[in-house]
Amino acid sequence: MHPAELFELIVGMFLAVLALHYLAHRLNLPPAAALLVGGSALAFLPGLPSVAIDPELVLVLFLPPLLMDGAWYTALAPFKRHMAGILSLAVGAVVFTAFAVAIVAKLLMPDLPFAACVALGAVLSPPDAVSARAVLQRVRLPRRLMTLLEGESLLNDAAGLVLFRFAVAAVLTGSFSLVEAGGSFVLLVLGGLLVGGAIGGLWVLLLRRLGDDSLMIVATVLVCWSAYIAGEMLHVSGVIATVAAGLTCGWFQHVVFGAGVRLRAVAFWQSLVFLLEAAVFMLIGFSLRGVLERVGGISVVVEQMAGPVALIVLAVLVARFLWVFGVDAGVTMLRRAGWTRACPLGARASLVMSWAGMRGVVTLAVALSLPAEMPQRDLMLVTAFAVIAVTVLLQGTSLGLLIRLAQPPEDDRAAPPLDLHAAENAMFKAQFVAVEKHAYDADGKLIHPQLLARYRTRATASAKFEGTDEERAHAIASHFDTVIAAVDAGRAELVRLHRAGQIDDATLHDLERDLDLEELAAVSAKG
Repeated sequence: MHPAELFELIVGMFLAVLALHYLAHRLNLPPAAALLVGGSALAFLPGLPSVAIDPELVLVLFLPPLLMDGAWYTALAPFKRHMAGILSLAVGAVVFTAFAVAIVAKLLMPDLPFAACVALGAVLSPPDAVSARAVLQRVRLPRRLMTLLEGESLLNDAAGLVLFRFAVAAVLTGSFSLVEAGGSFVLLVLGGLLVGGAIGGLWVLLLRRLGDDSLMIVATVLVCWSAYIAGEMLHVSGVIATVAAGLTCGWFQHVVFGAGVRLRAVAFWQSLVFLLEAAVFMLIGFSLRGVLERVGGISVVVEQMAGPVALIVLAVLVARFLWVFGVDAGVTMLRRAGWTRACPLGARASLVMSWAGMRGVVTLAVALSLPAEMPQRDLMLVTAFAVIAVTVLLQGTSLGLLIRLAQPPEDDRAAPPLDLHAAENAMFKAQFVAVEKHAYDADGKLIHPQLLARYRTRATASAKFEGTDEERAHAIASHFDTVIAAVDAGRAELVRLHRAGQIDDATLHDLERDLDLEELAAVSAKG
């Protein structure tokens, strides 16, 4: 494909992304499902060239920024508090699912080497960070479940990739050691933590010395790829290195970013992540055509592969249920015996956790990287795409409904000591104290009466409000709706003056920026 044609295809793909996102919004569907179906349909349009996906390029291009985005906003306190549960899912569930799939594949295809069956299980076992983000953004979960799912999506790729590499090596060399694989995994994780932590620390030191907002934003964007590539070059886990760098940067960004650079960086980063996530699901859809061409067409899939593929997909889904409910039952028994203080999830929360196992770009990229000598490679490719399609289209579209029906309880122990209202009161009081110190000159004369009155009102009105949470929310919404209406009126007047030639462009942009900041503050406070 000519480079110009490739660029035209990319532009066309992103235009399709906008249309599919709009369609998903109108139909109240998860965008990931619409993009996957849309990409699959577009792949078979007459005249559209076949898209060949390089698996290594897919991993290094898409995975680091999407992992970074998840790690950046991860709350460290609940992440550490639920580390045991996260590791149970990110490592235990991945290994259990891989071997469960391997056993089912071996029963279905006795001639297939067990190491190849494990390789297939490793391809299918890790739920995907991109797919999880795409779905979790649309649902509301208790804090504990959200922390577990987000933490799992950040760490499980490392376990799946290590297991996959050892299984492939076993197929090609004829030897496999689970102990050696476990030891290698520990070293890869520890090395990734060191590399990612070091790069995150260098980022903090660099941003303290950069004075240009644009340079700070560019440096922040490059951290994710720097950590991933450095990890892979040093033969440790690039996934863990990226997550560690993201956690470090997310922790320190509050003190190294100013308000202006944070607003610009967040806006740029959200647009970048949106495009990358959309491209991932479109590329998965495009890959269907290549997979079908490799195996000989849809008729070959239906006639020769449908049965084994369906059973393996079922094994993937059932294995997660068995692990989640099994671990929760074990925690319940240990708690009753007095051996642990850990609190079990319960049946309703376990049901939601079991159903939230969407696969995506990692499964596809790893499947495409299977060596040509791998036995039953075509079947593995078809199975990988089937698992992605079933989990994204079935689980992704029904997870919200399942959450509403199951209504998993909130873990009260996970709640922070202060709620939003209490934290807001503390912030207002601190602001009033600071303004009060600067409101008078050296002679004790009041020089900022309006500021003092404004911050005194904020500090006292919120604390004195005695209504219910619903009444408070209604009062806040009404207040800031009025502010937003005033901003809209001011912006309309500026535009009228500009169109009438009474103010120039510079005046329009300066005052409009003030109104934009005021509107952002009002919308944030209202929300």
